[in-house]
Amino acid sequence: MDWRQVVEKAFGYLESHGVPDALVASELLASRLLGIGRGFLSSHLDATPSQRHIEAMRRGMARLVKGEPLQYVLGEWDFRHLTLKCDRRALIPRPETEELVSLVLKHLSTLGGTPFVVDVGTGTGAIILSLASEHKGAGVFLGTDISEDAISLAKENAQSCNLSGRVKFAVMDGLDDFDEPQCVDVIVSNPPYIESAVCETLDPRVKDFEPRLALDGGETGLDFYDRYLADALNLLKSGGKVFFEIGENQGDALRKLMAGYGFTDIVIGKDLSGRDRYASAALV
Repeated sequence: MDWRQVVEKAFGYLESHGVPDALVASELLASRLLGIGRGFLSSHLDATPSQRHIEAMRRGMARLVKGEPLQYVLGEWDFRHLTLKCDRRALIPRPETEELVSLVLKHLSTLGGTPFVVDVGTGTGAIILSLASEHKGAGVFLGTDISEDAISLAKENAQSCNLSGRVKFAVMDGLDDFDEPQCVDVIVSNPPYIESAVCETLDPRVKDFEPRLALDGGETGLDFYDRYLADALNLLKSGGKVFFEIGENQGDALRKLMAGYGFTDIVIGKDLSGRDRYASAALV
């Protein structure tokens, strides 16, 4: 068989077993094994794969059929301009979160000096690494997470992206371990925001593989916003801002919660599908 036949057979097998986007998955598996981008796969389809490649393709297909997310099978995933190692230690970075980074970058471009940015619940490090990579000025960038495994993964990504000297990571429960008040310019987070009861109804590819710690936002889905906003009152400098990714039905609740803590300039932003997805606010 050549690679064209391998991809065709893989597509048919994955599709027959209900794997989503079976053709894309087949092409990405092949591209990963060849060490090329998917856009270059067409120029390799006439080549003959080794037995080792065929066996690895089968192993990847078997994992997909068992419900494992494609991102974990591939072991890496693109986020904005970075390629990040991706495994079960942290939530899979999603396209919606890329726009959250854009919102923070736009704000950072208006600041002088050396802003201090904290990403709470950093997971793979996708947000804070992208901010450090794309912000043109000086800055202090810190990612925190309660999970030691997630911090280990984020550090690996920092190293592979050549950002270890620009981004620091710390195991921390929320924002509990800061000694100095009013030291932070920006707090950004994509926190767990799914209601506990809803977590049980999620697609098995999410529920059974991605860490529950990164999904479950408590009974109303608002537990972490409430906690982080309270901490932000002490940590943010005057004029500092918070930026959150939120659930599509949480815009009104976040607006009320932020206002209740005394934040101003509250903005609820929508994603490309027109759903509420982002919340930002400033501390007077």
